[in-house]
Amino acid sequence: MSLSDPIADMLTRIRNAVKNRVEKVDCRNSKICQGIAEVLKQEGYIDDYLVLDDNLQGVLRVQLRYGPEGQPLIRKLDRLSRPGRRRYAKVNELPRPLDGLGVAIVSSSSGILSDREARKRGVGGELLCLVE
Repeated sequence: MSLSDPIADMLTRIRNAVKNRVEKVDCRNSKICQGIAEVLKQEGYIDDYLVLDDNLQGVLRVQLRYGPEGQPLIRKLDRLSRPGRRRYAKVNELPRPLDGLGVAIVSSSSGILSDREARKRGVGGELLCLVE
C-alpha cells in the first residue's frame, strides 16, 4: 500500500498512542520522520527513537514520554503543511505555539528544525507541524 503523506501518518500514530497512554509506537521510517522524531526528542516530548531494520524501509520506534503522574506531555499535535496545500514561512513569520512553550517543526535548507533553532540560524522553510 502506498502512503501519500507519511508525516501525517506518523503524527496520527503518535497522537493515538498518547491518547491511549501507550509507551511506544511504530511508524514508517523516512528521513523526514527521523528528523521530526529528533526534534521531539531534543524538545523533551519523547524519550527516544530507534530505527529497526525489517528488510524493507525500516520501522521507526518512538518511545513516548509522560509526566510524573502519567499525564501526556503532547497535548496537541497538528499537521500544518499538507501535500495539497504547502505552507511556508519566513524566519520572522514562524509561529510561536503557546507563546514559546510549544514547538513548530520546520523543514528548512538546514534540515528539520524547531522554530527556536530556525530563528537562531535565521532560516525559514516549510511548516510541518505544531506540538503543544
